[in-house]
Amino acid sequence: MRRLANELERCARTDMAADTERCWVVDIETNVFLGESGKSDYVTPDFWVHRCLGGAYRDVRASDTALVGEVLSPSNTPALQRAKRAKYAKAGIPWYWEVTLEPEVGEIAVVAAYGLDTGHSHLPDGVRPLCPVDYRLVGQWVNGGTEPISMSYPFPIEIPWSALQF
Repeated sequence: MRRLANELERCARTDMAADTERCWVVDIETNVFLGESGKSDYVTPDFWVHRCLGGAYRDVRASDTALVGEVLSPSNTPALQRAKRAKYAKAGIPWYWEVTLEPEVGEIAVVAAYGLDTGHSHLPDGVRPLCPVDYRLVGQWVNGGTEPISMSYPFPIEIPWSALQF
């Protein structure tokens, strides 16, 4: 988690140097408040990116957040992951990443990137989706492959697998 966050921060700094109008903060295990006020509805992603807020110690809201990520562990059941991903989607966070670990060696096996899809297919009259917004898989990288983790959003991201090795 820390290595991935460090690499995201490196990419964010490169983006900010190229465009001084942009300002990003990369953090780990900090609360993201889902409502526009109050602190009772929140999630704590393993790593995340949000826009700069103009001061220290400000509450970060989902509307400030560009990317959240989870490092999946054995305690992450599919139902719990779906519920957490649905909370992120309902809050409107545009990018969601899942990191799967290789259990035998404890290193990253797969990084999957999802983009928020706010539309849904045409359904029969009277039928409504339980989750009107959801994430769609837009990128997937497997450790040991030749391709680095590479995305253009929320800023240009290029992470070589060697940077994530223990």
